[in-house]
Amino acid sequence: MSEALVAVEAAGTDTSVPAASGARQFWRRLRQQRAALVAAVVVALLVLVALAAPLLTALEGQDPTTYHPSLIDSARGGVPVGSFGGVSADHWLGVEPQTGRDLFARLVYGARVSLGVALAATVVQVSLGVTVGVMAALGNRWVDQLLSRVTDIIVSMPLMIMSLALLAIVPSSFPRPVLVTLVIGLIAWGNTAKIVRAQTLTLKGLDYVLAARLSGWGTWRIARRELLPGLAAPVITYAALLVPTNISIEAALSFLGVGVKPPTPSWGQMLTAADVWYQAAPQYLLLPAGALFVTVLALTVLGDGIRTALDPRAASRLRVGTGRKREAKA
Repeated sequence: MSEALVAVEAAGTDTSVPAASGARQFWRRLRQQRAALVAAVVVALLVLVALAAPLLTALEGQDPTTYHPSLIDSARGGVPVGSFGGVSADHWLGVEPQTGRDLFARLVYGARVSLGVALAATVVQVSLGVTVGVMAALGNRWVDQLLSRVTDIIVSMPLMIMSLALLAIVPSSFPRPVLVTLVIGLIAWGNTAKIVRAQTLTLKGLDYVLAARLSGWGTWRIARRELLPGLAAPVITYAALLVPTNISIEAALSFLGVGVKPPTPSWGQMLTAADVWYQAAPQYLLLPAGALFVTVLALTVLGDGIRTALDPRAASRLRVGTGRKREAKA
């Protein structure tokens, strides 16, 4: 309950709050969703693999950039020597065609780039979206109109086309993972701002916010102490669903050749180089594609679980007919 509302209420009014905190209720609801828990475990494992990439490659005794020409059959166009793409005790998932670089090392280091870019871009999007959305909702008519029109322009901009244009003109000396992060974050914050503005306008009319105004609090103190906690649930929910989208965008940009550049590995870049080897060395294509599929699926399921746990009145998009029949019988 708001501090201002407590101060305004009469002394004899019961202002006790439930013992169970909102965080405990959230975790309890999330634990009831098995699919979300499995997805959370998968995401945790992927993050752990990305963080431990140097250790894992050290255990294998390889790195993602070293060429192994002796493992390539140049007479056959650069196909890896040996079965299953050169799988051996020294190369757990085989080697790349033409280069002989270790696939396992490039896959785990690619997870660092793909996940890191997606998470960092999401932070940029959410930070800009929350700032602009709150300023639009709390500002006067002219501020609201100006920021809303700017947001409409941002939303209407085609993300992929603008990203391709910006990434193509920036000098190659600029770190590409940082550049991809900034491009995605600075172009795709419009929907977050719209959601935050709409939610803030709703919260402005609630009793505890009105009580804070009556107690003499300033606009930005109200925003910091009263509005931002109320915005946490929708912002966290939307951010959880933004991460898999940003992973797909980074992979698409790298696949088109304007994202992360060699020798820095990323899953999208690996797909670009594998498009002509799917018959001679199918694992070269299937490994990064499978990693992308599993990551995006797990993050999407986890995002849906977070959305449902924060808003238990909403039916999960993952609920199927059998679950509804069980609820009807109950």
